Amino acid sequence: MEKSVARSVSSLTVGRLVGAEAIFTVLLILVLLGGQWACTNFFVWQGDELIYRVGTRLSNNMPLTLFFLWLIGTLVVILVHEHRLAQYFQILTDAADDLVADDGEDIRLPSALHEVEARLNLVKLESERNARAAKDAEQRKNDLVVYLAHDLKTPLTSVIGYLSLLQEEKEISPELRDKYTGIALDKAERLEDLINEFFEITRFNLSHMELETEEVSLTRMLEQTASEFKPVLAEKGLSWQLSVAPDLRLVCDPDKLERVFDNLIRNAVNYSYRDTTILLYAADLGGRVGIKVQNRGKTIPPEKLSRIFDQFYRVDSSRASETGGSGLGLAIAKEIVSLHGGAISAESRDETVIFTVILPKSGPAPS
Repeated sequence: MEKSVARSVSSLTVGRLVGAEAIFTVLLILVLLGGQWACTNFFVWQGDELIYRVGTRLSNNMPLTLFFLWLIGTLVVILVHEHRLAQYFQILTDAADDLVADDGEDIRLPSALHEVEARLNLVKLESERNARAAKDAEQRKNDLVVYLAHDLKTPLTSVIGYLSLLQEEKEISPELRDKYTGIALDKAERLEDLINEFFEITRFNLSHMELETEEVSLTRMLEQTASEFKPVLAEKGLSWQLSVAPDLRLVCDPDKLERVFDNLIRNAVNYSYRDTTILLYAADLGGRVGIKVQNRGKTIPPEKLSRIFDQFYRVDSSRASETGGSGLGLAIAKEIVSLHGGAISAESRDETVIFTVILPKSGPAPS
């Protein structure tokens, strides 16, 4: 960008220099010829006047006279434009301070530097965007550390506590030993799930994630995913209501898209009322397909619904230990859907929560 600005300033000054030189040359010729004509037609000379003798000599040596006057004028024009160029670069040097100032104000330059002003304002805008992106990235990194420390501490403390009891209580009954061992195992598995999720959010970073697309049967994928969740639903007193159109096909990365449906269904399971039904719906929308996951659960307030796809955000943080969620699943789902060229949204009303995914049949547009 610096080279572009320098080229703009150089082009401006060179263009003005050439224009001024052309105007000067034309005016010089007109003045000499006009002066010669005026002196011949409007004045009567005796022949001994100083002006007449000088004018006659210059007229007799018109090419040489023209050359010297042109040379002197050209030097003056160049000096004037060098001075103006120095002023422009001084203005740009002063504008450099405004370029790094995070004040939200546009850079203002003289009208002659309008193009340069536009370029500098673009640079400043991009710089401010990069600064905000870096700040957000730093905040996300800090959030990751905070959530990691917080989420890992609770199950780890439980594992250590129950294992310590088993070690200290030598005469503990087999039943109590089995109970403590089972609790410690559950907490250890919870710890493993959390660690896997934190690794997964790194693996699903959009800036590095690439899709491996192929044409698949969406109908079969959804039916298979629903079938795999039947034991989990039965454990929580839930049931399926499937409404999937036959022979739905689309181009996608099946492994990553399965992760989307897994996250949406797992979220529905975790936050459904007991003894209710989860609806899985899929339909052909012409050039797109629409998928909905609907469950009966606590209505999500609008202010929380607007942040539901943010990384680490939990609608109900008090249920974190129960559901095992770390606030990453829906963020991952949104990233994958966006990469496929689709859209994902959530709505909640009357104790019903609905997640909707829209995907193009032809797959993501070429980058």
